[in-house]
This record gives sequence, structure tokens and C-alpha cells, in this order.
Amino acid sequence: MIAGLAARALAVAEWLLALALAAMLAMVFGNVVLRYGFNSGITVSEEVSRILFVWVTFLGAVAVMQRRGHLGFDLVVRALPPRGRQACRIVSGVLMLVCCLVFLHGAWTQTAMNLANAAPVSGLPLGLAYAAAVVGAAGLALMVAADLLGALAGREPPPPHHEAEPGA
Repeated sequence: MIAGLAARALAVAEWLLALALAAMLAMVFGNVVLRYGFNSGITVSEEVSRILFVWVTFLGAVAVMQRRGHLGFDLVVRALPPRGRQACRIVSGVLMLVCCLVFLHGAWTQTAMNLANAAPVSGLPLGLAYAAAVVGAAGLALMVAADLLGALAGREPPPPHHEAEPGA
């Protein structure tokens, strides 16, 4: 059940990533054309692009986590027998889940504190930028929990998903 929820959350995160990147591209490119071509610009586009960049960062972290693309050092763990690898995976999963929950609590607090503060140009609540951390922490916790349940059930982790190397 949690693995299915994680897969759906990842699909939503990827769509939101694509929409945010497209919006950022349109706003920044449009602003450059307006600024250099017509000596004007859309002042709100810089602020909104910054907020979207924060969202892209946190949603991207969730997508990379699902694909096992974050940096890691597994030299010692790979040298262990299967039971040792599984024990390390469980301990690591529990520790990561605790960190995600602490991060989620802090992000929620910051979001709530900043909902009443408005951005200077757009007037958008600054809590929108902090809400990206809430969504990112919840998404990471969901991905970690799904992997931890798989480890507790004795399933092997899926291999890291890497795009084709250049020239390969």
C-alpha cells in the first residue's frame, strides 16, 4: 500500500517539476526579452521564479531519492554478507525516517510562521516557499518508509536508476 502511494506521489512530483520548470523558463526568458528588447519587464517574474526554484529543488530531491540517485558511500556495506547489508539498510532507513520527520516538523513550523508574511513584489505569502520543504520532507519520508518496509519484509532494494552515460 505504501509503495503504491509512493509511486503515485512520485508521479505527481514529476508533473509538478515539469510545470514549475516550464513556468520558470517562460517567465525568465520572457523577462529577458522584455528587458533587453523593450526596456521593460515583469517585476513579479523574478520573485515567482525564485519560489518555483525552491519547489524544484525539494521536489527534485524526492524524485532522485526514489531512483536512488543521491550520493552515497557503500564500500563497507557491499562487503558485508546479505544479512549485514539488510541490517544496515534497516538501521539507515530508521535513521533517515527520523531525520525526515524532524525536518518535516521544522519545515511545518517555518511555513506556519511565514504564511502571514508577504513577498515584497508579488504579495504572495512567504510560507509558499517554506511549504516546498514540507512537501519535500513528507515525500522523502514516504519514499524512505516504503523502502524501509521492503527491507523489513526481506526484499532486495531496486538497483539505482541511472540515465545512460554520455558516450555509452
